Amino acid sequence: MDEGAAASALASSAKAKTRKPKSTLISRIHAFFHAMNRKPLLKQTLITFSLFGVLYALFNAFFNPSLDADATAATTTVRSAILAAAGGGGRGGSPPVKVYLYDLPHRFTYGVIQQHSLARGARAPHTVSSLKYPGHQHMAEWYLFSDLTRPDSERSGSPVVRVMDPEEADLFFVPFFSSLSLIVNPIRPAGSGPGPEKPAYSDEENQEALVEWLEAQEYWKRSNGRDHVIVASDPNAMYRVLDRVRNCVLLVADFGRLRPDQGSLVKDVVVPYSHRIRSYDGDVSVENRKTLLFFMGNRYRKEGGKIRDILFQVLEKEEDVIIKHGAQSRESRRAASQGMHTSKFCLHPAGDTPSACRLFDAIVSLCIPVIVSDNIELPFEDTIDYKKIALFVDTDSSIKPGYLVSKLRAVTAKRILKYQKELKEVKRYFEYEEPDGTVNEIWRQVSKKLPLIKLMINREKRLLKREADCSCICTNQTTFRTL
Repeated sequence: MDEGAAASALASSAKAKTRKPKSTLISRIHAFFHAMNRKPLLKQTLITFSLFGVLYALFNAFFNPSLDADATAATTTVRSAILAAAGGGGRGGSPPVKVYLYDLPHRFTYGVIQQHSLARGARAPHTVSSLKYPGHQHMAEWYLFSDLTRPDSERSGSPVVRVMDPEEADLFFVPFFSSLSLIVNPIRPAGSGPGPEKPAYSDEENQEALVEWLEAQEYWKRSNGRDHVIVASDPNAMYRVLDRVRNCVLLVADFGRLRPDQGSLVKDVVVPYSHRIRSYDGDVSVENRKTLLFFMGNRYRKEGGKIRDILFQVLEKEEDVIIKHGAQSRESRRAASQGMHTSKFCLHPAGDTPSACRLFDAIVSLCIPVIVSDNIELPFEDTIDYKKIALFVDTDSSIKPGYLVSKLRAVTAKRILKYQKELKEVKRYFEYEEPDGTVNEIWRQVSKKLPLIKLMINREKRLLKREADCSCICTNQTTFRTL
């Protein structure tokens, strides 16, 4: 007889002699309190009250059926209390990450808004409350700043909590409006020349002044900036001082303008553009979307965006395809909303860098993105499987006459509806004003960087008489190099 059979026989004999008493609710409660003897007093008390709440909810569920909904709600509340008693405050039971919001000098925050307004002919407002942040496609900096300045009661579900004492902070948020600063001075019409006078506002000077201010701060010196978070979502934001802030967690739209030693998926976070068209509130449908493929945007771009002009030439005469040039304006956004809301697929070619705002306009429109950008990085890929919501076409194939439209026409109505349902499920992740939308997801992504940040800070402290080199694990590469 082998060992397994012998063990089985022995167990059967023991069972015949002594039958184990059946576990009852009372015995389980007794075991629970016995285990609590080893817990701290406060935690015992919290869990004890939670247990009575569970028993009360169960009593109502069995003996007062009309209160089923209340019992369910009570059970949910109790479960949250138990998690809190166990020390869990963030998503997944982990405590929220503590963020300190720097009180930057006025010139770096509301001063940027004021300069933007003045450059467009407005009279200087008298109070901060009269300043309004202008809408544009890189508004993450405003939404994150606004989120941290709201009362805690309005930040339900956030993975981070604001602390007023920097000594308590895990991370430090630097609320410089870097993307708005970049566009304060209006773009001059082509051929107008540089103008005789110096611009009233200098983004470069502000960038350098910001870094000088940061480098004088105790908490920047303590970590060499590694536990600081800076939003640089416009591809050109902070370009003058990137080498001086490259240790920070950078919130970027993509890595198109960053060197591998400045930005990477390991230490930084890819954030969505702010969608600029109206979000689609209707249900999934094929019948209401008569256009096969839609695109409206600048035809001529630099660098990787040169593919756009070729795609225009290939697609502009195709049936059921709308592809037209259009710059940012209120009228263009209105036309784009209408086009995306009535199209099955929306084209997303690379811009000057691998990403562009139209991808996120398409997602909130439930218009299936067709992504033609070989080097694109996408936000929140640990949460979202983009293959379920978008089609990816390599650049070389996309410019073959007839290839793209043939591929799209082969997608069945059933498959289109499936894509749309997936888009509807994830669209909140791309809506900055949604209570549990983009902002909370960005904070979750930032929070996940904390272990690496602590690793790098501790590693740097023990290095002797040589500059710490983060490139071994922080560069945007798929494998790590050996130290």
